[in-house]
Amino acid sequence: MRSFLKLTVIIAAASTLSVAQQKTVAGKPADKAVEKSPDPAPASYLPSELTVDAFMRQTFGYDPQVSWKVTSIRPASVPGLAEVLVTLANPQGQQITRLYVTADGQHALVGDIIPFGAAPFEPARKTLDKGITGPARGPKDAPVTIVEFGDLQCPACKAAQASIEALVTAEPSARFVFQNFPLDMHNWAAKGAAYADCVGRASNDAFWKFVAKSYEHQADITAENADQKLTAIADESGAKGAEIAACAGKPETRTRVDASIELGKSVDVSGTPTLFINGRKIGNVSQIPADVLKGLVEFGAKQGK
Repeated sequence: MRSFLKLTVIIAAASTLSVAQQKTVAGKPADKAVEKSPDPAPASYLPSELTVDAFMRQTFGYDPQVSWKVTSIRPASVPGLAEVLVTLANPQGQQITRLYVTADGQHALVGDIIPFGAAPFEPARKTLDKGITGPARGPKDAPVTIVEFGDLQCPACKAAQASIEALVTAEPSARFVFQNFPLDMHNWAAKGAAYADCVGRASNDAFWKFVAKSYEHQADITAENADQKLTAIADESGAKGAEIAACAGKPETRTRVDASIELGKSVDVSGTPTLFINGRKIGNVSQIPADVLKGLVEFGAKQGK
């Protein structure tokens, strides 16, 4: 399988990437309008979509199999930098790359701006402790909380589930929370998130079975048969499929899913799966050794809440 490392190395190695499958038109950026976060006074240093597109053409135009989509241009959390999210794709899959463009528009950094200081993960931990609403496993007063932002249509999420499940099983004293974060690039992910939300509200036990079975049947689910498949999976998981389907179509369900997405964005989630261990952001979950993940959880538990 052709690796995205070739694509990433041309710019630089991004620290957290989300990989998924998507059919694209090679060499052409998508027509979808760029999403820009609300800004009361538009920053003059933000590059235009045309400028970002021109940069991508100069960087990847040599390869007709590579396409891209500019998904976000907004002020970064650090003053004077613009944050640009670009989705790169080739026939093997897709990845999200984050660029930070300097105010003069002449240089860019690739990767993430990470928190710094004596307690760098505390702001994200507090935000998550206040905002998490998803199904949970483990004691509420656990010294360490693991939060996953996931997308049921995301192949990388499916690939990471064995590692995440092994971690949760090995750390029964930790609290694990799942938050829906369906990506726009996936055509049934939002519907999957709605079904998951409703199953979780109906039965916490059924929820975890629903997630596992959804990943198991991921390749068989399409935008056209999603309702049928997800309803059947809900039934198999111990929930009442017909009731779950009705719940999934309600506006209040969409509101809850949107709130989960906004929570993720507030702690800088841009791809899935993303884990937080007491506020410490972890990407590329399936590529991290089990002993490292275990060490992070145990270290977090020692630090306490």
